[in-house]
Amino acid sequence: MKILFEEFVPDSNSSFRVIKTPKLNDVFYWHFHPEFELVYIEAPNGPRHVGEHFSQYEESDLVFIGSNIPHLNFDYGVKTDYEEIVLHISQDFLGNAFGVTPELSVIYQLFEKAQYGIAFGKGAKQLVGKRMKKLHLLPPFEQFLEVLSIFQLLATTDDYLLLHSKPVENQYTKKEQERLKRLYRFIDENYQRKIEIEEVADLSHLSNAAFCRYFKKITRLTFTEFLNHYRINQAKKLLLMDKNVTESCFECGFESLSYFNRTFKKVTGENPFTFKKRYRNK
Repeated sequence: MKILFEEFVPDSNSSFRVIKTPKLNDVFYWHFHPEFELVYIEAPNGPRHVGEHFSQYEESDLVFIGSNIPHLNFDYGVKTDYEEIVLHISQDFLGNAFGVTPELSVIYQLFEKAQYGIAFGKGAKQLVGKRMKKLHLLPPFEQFLEVLSIFQLLATTDDYLLLHSKPVENQYTKKEQERLKRLYRFIDENYQRKIEIEEVADLSHLSNAAFCRYFKKITRLTFTEFLNHYRINQAKKLLLMDKNVTESCFECGFESLSYFNRTFKKVTGENPFTFKKRYRNK
């Protein structure tokens, strides 16, 4: 999967997008989008990386993420069966009525609070998780009412944790989004060869030093770390297509087999041969 600014395409007969178990566990998908996101996952454990917050969840997680907060897919690295429901909600959810309708006031406050990133506790997870797993089965109007009901429940519970001490700033103007799209497209088209910092800095109209600061601020990763994650994702695909380790290494832009092996283990927790063998056994 390409690492891109994620563009929201709602279901044709709904004002939301409901995604059931997207199966991105082998993809390091560090991304952002203008839409709010409510995600519920059941898995033995996994990463909770939202903005500048890093932690691990165990057994399940329920998180509400505000607009344009960068985050990692919650199924990244999960090696067992799991179930995940992702709900995307447009920025203009309910339009002008959202902030002025008394009955919606607590939900409106919840959406305001989402800019901190919100992780909910065990009680909320048990109640909401069951309902989110059935969302995709409901017809549009019933789905709309159920989503409102879920948000009402979350807005009135004290069983939550804010992931940041202050709202995560919306740094992604339209200009920034276009710049990031150009960068990600460039990486996708050129990851198989050596990429110099000067190239991506020129593409961004920044000096080398300014680009490195900018990229780290936006993605929370250095450019080299980001590029390595992307290359490792591509290498996984090649290994699963029965390429050997050496072929996968050089076809993904790594210039050293030993560096590829070290990076692969750092990113995935296992070496390329073990990864390939494990999936072959499956």
